[in-house]
Amino acid sequence: MTGIIFNPDPEKTGDFMYCLMKELYPICRSITGDGVRKTLTIIKKHVPLNIVEVHSGTQVFDWKIPKEWNIKDAYIKNLSGERIVDFNKSNLHVLNYSIPVNKKISFEELRSHLYALPDYPDWIPYLSSYYQENWGFCITQNQLQNMNDQYYDVCIDSNLKSGFLTYGEFFIQGELNEEILFSCYLCHPSVCNDSLSGVVLLTYLAHELNTIKPKYSYRFLFIPETIGAISWLCLNENCLKNIKFGLVVTCVGDNGISTYQKTKQGDNLIDKIVEKVLIDSGKDFNLRNFNPSGSDERQYSSPGINLQMGSLMRTPYGDYPEYHTSADNLELVDSNSLADSFKKYLDVIYIVENNGIYLNLNPKCEPQLGRRGLYDMIGGRRELLFDKEGLFWVLNFSDGTYSLLDIAIRSGMKFSDIKLTADILLEHGLLRKVL
Repeated sequence: MTGIIFNPDPEKTGDFMYCLMKELYPICRSITGDGVRKTLTIIKKHVPLNIVEVHSGTQVFDWKIPKEWNIKDAYIKNLSGERIVDFNKSNLHVLNYSIPVNKKISFEELRSHLYALPDYPDWIPYLSSYYQENWGFCITQNQLQNMNDQYYDVCIDSNLKSGFLTYGEFFIQGELNEEILFSCYLCHPSVCNDSLSGVVLLTYLAHELNTIKPKYSYRFLFIPETIGAISWLCLNENCLKNIKFGLVVTCVGDNGISTYQKTKQGDNLIDKIVEKVLIDSGKDFNLRNFNPSGSDERQYSSPGINLQMGSLMRTPYGDYPEYHTSADNLELVDSNSLADSFKKYLDVIYIVENNGIYLNLNPKCEPQLGRRGLYDMIGGRRELLFDKEGLFWVLNFSDGTYSLLDIAIRSGMKFSDIKLTADILLEHGLLRKVL
């Protein structure tokens, strides 16, 4: 009677996610290309993904799928022939989507193609040029200051050609056709909290849900940011009517406190669920309103689509100095933070699956609980104890209009305790589930 229950070991799951992140970290990804395919192939070992490829030049709403980009090598050599910037040491060294180049160049000309962070002299910035042909190198400020030669050999062994945009999708059919959508982006290269933490969490969340038969249907998207969301929405407009709400998963691996960015509506059911999960966790958290300059939630929530998509993060993108730099690495994230985020996502799904509306079958004053043995269960005779206050709350508010989530919010009690109380009252014939 307790509904869907998850029993993964949080500590082990955090370790598994961190190991998967270590495996994915070295891969040079972009919005297209072999790096995305390699990443999806690894994820497919854990989740039976459907991998979709969309041809370059395909019109998706106001956008076109760009040419596919791949890269083999890149470097800057000084006059002594030494590689002073080497793509093989960090794939962030190349401006993502750089066109090929191979020539000797003066430092004066090269300087306009070099990008560094003066405030963080040891960090490499992560930059891209997806829709404007350009080339460049991202280097540390210390590297830049040590470039004293008049000429340098530069090489970017890349290619841009007609190909595909690739994404992964996994769908679990539940008892209902109503869907919950989870989306992450996998286009960033070697950055961990922004991008990869969401990828590994969603991989294990999909793996966990694939072991049960849920009430709702669930859709998981592993897509390139922006163009991937636009492509999926354009190609799957027929699916949108079934989507109840969803979450964009990113920045879930650092040790900051949890932050929830609300849906555009602001008071959607998913907003209430996530806030209740955060309250019930007993840990500090932040709430912030929807922002149309965020991640893919701005595509899902655009006026012609209007899906209710929130984002449950830790430290949000842009709010930590390591964001979009080489310092967003395996040292910034940890398995405990990943495990904590994973547990909160499971708690969200627990409420989604177990929320319901009940009707008190003895509504004229409270029923006599003693002769039903219910008072004997309070405080000592049942493995899972419940508080008599929960009895009174559930009985009093179960008039066919209040959900268990509503009651949990009004009472200040944990949702799981309210659900347990409802289960016991249902067993004793005092409640009937109506929705």
